[in-house]
Amino acid sequence: MEWVKIFGSSLEARERIFQGKPQLVIIGETRICLTRIEEKFFAVGDKCSHNGESLSKGKINFIGEIICPWHGYRFNLKTGQCAENYPDIPTYPVLENEEGFFIGI
Repeated sequence: MEWVKIFGSSLEARERIFQGKPQLVIIGETRICLTRIEEKFFAVGDKCSHNGESLSKGKINFIGEIICPWHGYRFNLKTGQCAENYPDIPTYPVLENEEGFFIGI
């Protein structure tokens, strides 16, 4: 796994990734939906496994799922598991330390 630096600090990450507002991050050819719930960050694949819509255009519900904006399919941000019996989406680890904010690819 390669750790890719996204932000220079945890503070910068919190300033740029708003609570409950998914954001698209592109690393090489990998599209990642980065979200924050309270002080915890989650990184999942940006492509809905049902029909390929960008999950970063979706919303986060109160139980920690990203909801696809197209047909409403739901994916657990911790596990990537789909609630509607479609394939799961990938999850990516997030690392915060004194050197910055990283996503593992």
